[in-house]
Amino acid sequence: MRIVVSEFMSLDGVVQAPGGAEEDTDGGFAHGGWSHPFFDPEVMGGAISEALGRTEALLFGRRTWQTMAAAWPERAGDPFADRMNSLPKYVVTGTLGDAELTWNNTTRIPGDQALARIRELRAADGGDLQVMGSPTLVRTLLGEGLVDELRLMITPVLLGGGKRIFTDDGVLRTFELVSSVTSGTGVHMCTYRPVPQG
Repeated sequence: MRIVVSEFMSLDGVVQAPGGAEEDTDGGFAHGGWSHPFFDPEVMGGAISEALGRTEALLFGRRTWQTMAAAWPERAGDPFADRMNSLPKYVVTGTLGDAELTWNNTTRIPGDQALARIRELRAADGGDLQVMGSPTLVRTLLGEGLVDELRLMITPVLLGGGKRIFTDDGVLRTFELVSSVTSGTGVHMCTYRPVPQG
């Protein structure tokens, strides 16, 4: 399976709480929902739906999974929601127990087993394993060289601070731009793939 990371991202690299005010207020973040004014249903919605069509499973960190699990089941009947609800889901967590995994088709990956289990998933046959949000998990995956594609929706807004997906480990990592589309709202939707080193 290919690990594909999809993120709404500000110009200053912030991915925290694009969807709503209470989504993630860690660090006093006060700009939750910042992506909404820039959402272009035709261009962005189409690209998101197309990516989900190639997705065979979803991978989340705990906080993003909890946010999604609270939102998507109640939207049943919408084709996008039905696809989200039907896909196999994996959540990396050291705190949630199996009884708390109320969103259907969810499997818990214990935090201390995360890298080994994710490597097994990546080695398995299948389509895309998509990661949405989950900045802590994405930083780990990037650091370990486990990301096969970055799909960034770079939004024309500066947030002045917040969670980011990129590591600060001093390692040079080269990516190639595979595609780029600009929405009518000024969002650059860019797809990058890592360039093999050596």
